Amino acid sequence: MSLEQQQQVIQYVPFTSFVHPSFWHSLTDIKLNVDKLNESTKQIYGRFTYRDDIGTVFEVDGTSFNKVPETEQMYYNVTGTIMNKNTIEDFKNIDKAALLNSIGEIIWPNIKRKTWISNPNSLLSFIILSFADLKKFYYYYWFAFPCPSQPTVYLIDKSQPISTVFSNKQLEELSVGFKSLDIEQKCFFAITKEGESIYVKPMSKILDPNKPTQNAIDIDVVFAFIDPSNGPNPGWPLRLFIAALLDHCPSLSGTDVTIIGIRSSGSGTLNNSNVYTIAIPQNLQKVDSSGWVGWERNDKGNFGPKLANMSASMDPIKLADSSSDLNIKLMKWRLVPDIDVEVMKHTKCLLLGAGTLGCQVARDLLAWGFRHITFIDNGKVSYSNPTRQVLFNHRDCLDGGRKKAEAAAQNLKLILPTVNSKAIVAHIPMPGHPVGESLLEETVTNLKLIIEAIAEHDVIFLLLDTREARWLPTLVAAHHGKIVINAALGFDSYLVMRHGVGLRCMESAVSVNSTYIPGGLLGCYFCNDVTAPGNSLKDRTLDQQCTVTRPGVAAIAGALAVEVLVALLQHPLRVEAPALYNFNGDEDIASELQGVLGPIPHSIRGFLHSYTSVTPTCAKFKQCIACSDVVINKYREKGTEFLLKVFNSGKYLEEVTGLSELQLAAEMTDILTFSDEDQDQE
Repeated sequence: MSLEQQQQVIQYVPFTSFVHPSFWHSLTDIKLNVDKLNESTKQIYGRFTYRDDIGTVFEVDGTSFNKVPETEQMYYNVTGTIMNKNTIEDFKNIDKAALLNSIGEIIWPNIKRKTWISNPNSLLSFIILSFADLKKFYYYYWFAFPCPSQPTVYLIDKSQPISTVFSNKQLEELSVGFKSLDIEQKCFFAITKEGESIYVKPMSKILDPNKPTQNAIDIDVVFAFIDPSNGPNPGWPLRLFIAALLDHCPSLSGTDVTIIGIRSSGSGTLNNSNVYTIAIPQNLQKVDSSGWVGWERNDKGNFGPKLANMSASMDPIKLADSSSDLNIKLMKWRLVPDIDVEVMKHTKCLLLGAGTLGCQVARDLLAWGFRHITFIDNGKVSYSNPTRQVLFNHRDCLDGGRKKAEAAAQNLKLILPTVNSKAIVAHIPMPGHPVGESLLEETVTNLKLIIEAIAEHDVIFLLLDTREARWLPTLVAAHHGKIVINAALGFDSYLVMRHGVGLRCMESAVSVNSTYIPGGLLGCYFCNDVTAPGNSLKDRTLDQQCTVTRPGVAAIAGALAVEVLVALLQHPLRVEAPALYNFNGDEDIASELQGVLGPIPHSIRGFLHSYTSVTPTCAKFKQCIACSDVVINKYREKGTEFLLKVFNSGKYLEEVTGLSELQLAAEMTDILTFSDEDQDQE
């Protein structure tokens, strides 16, 4: 019987991958915030150790992405790469054999350069091919531990316990010498014997990296490697070590080589280690002409990827938060790379009105990534509300109805638990709505709540039912220089507009030949008025008191209001972003007049009956009853006293701003014109 027939081809025990959940958390964070659509490979770290209970486990966790690997006693770090694909199709269609061979074409030349002799741990490597489905939190992955398929060597008889080769004294010397090795030398090293004593030496003391090949080793040496296997066959690290060793020492062909598999237990003893006697054939097939192997088998024992379903184990609240931002991040990766995702998260929005418009705006703010939303409203949820006001349900109507602001804030958290949503239950005092003694204390309290809320927030949405309810927040927001977004509804029409910010009501600042108005000089909701708002609910029937609109109008207006805000926040000039005259979206617009999301209109007036919209632009009116210098200065001087006069008399604002004189002058012009016409006729 021939020698080959008496021997068995050596069977290396492959690694079994184990992925800690923290690895997927880290990968998700890196994918969303760093890599985005980048598919380039990324360096990571894995590790293995000897375990007599579970065998050859190779681990990765959240620290695998660190720049420097974590060190832990009895664990050995391996440098690898992860290739995360953007689509499941790319993950499936990649030629796995070709990929492994291409990696081998990189590894083998490095081995030929002999750098592994000085740093033996660098022989080991791994790759992870993966696809992360971040909508479902499914992670498809496939590990590979690249090794050449050749040379083929043979195991003589069976492995022997190390105690049959070394005495107890020698085992102690081996343990001490092994512990004294530098960490990068421990995976592969040499053992020499002098008399009855043995010595542990790094590979660079035995092999000469400056020689292309080494035909003879002058001393009696035994090679050793870290063996993660817990069975009779050696672990996977031996495979690449033998290939590298035979490439450097071809004289070992046709000989028997003794190699020790170091199996160090938690106590540090080496008694579980094995001794392998390996027969090297005379004629070896070269690695250069062979293919590379190393793909891991899946749980069914087949060559194929594994699936980690993390949707159940990840924190549902964190899942909701990260998933809710996915659409915005995809937008940034693929379409608008300059968009600032973080600015929305930190912008505080105050919604005055928690009705049909308020609910629509809140939902759209969530979708855009806003996480600070406060509602002000004094109404209750009625049975007619839930079908139109999307944050409410039937339970909110029971027992007389919940307060709209409170229900909206709490129900917003049911949609996204991480949102910071608050409620302020307060009635908004209005011009032309007199405040008697019985209501004075309540009115002053409401004023304080509303004014403090406006001061604390960055953006004020006016989403109220009546014209006069918008006056107080318009004035206070102008005083504090806040962004104001106004939305109002008709039966089949709507208005969405942004207010100018700042005390600069100088009409001469805008040239009649200009093509745009600077953002700070844009008019507010009241700048086109020549009368003060009055009590619009007085002597009104039910249909006149309620905002009766086509159901789609609020959704359109609410969406446009949020889009205008987002465009402002993404514009380099923010609230100073200019608004074009006669903007219709067709003409070429200079880049300095646009933001990341394009040009921003001053107002949008839509008409659902004709499915059209226009974008008129107007400047501040120096006699505006809400944002003019004279009104703001009166408010600063008199405070609550001034406000109460406005509430008690709808005409007081006309006197303060000079609108009364303007109206009188207009009436006199009509009278004079009429008289002149009469004289001409006579």
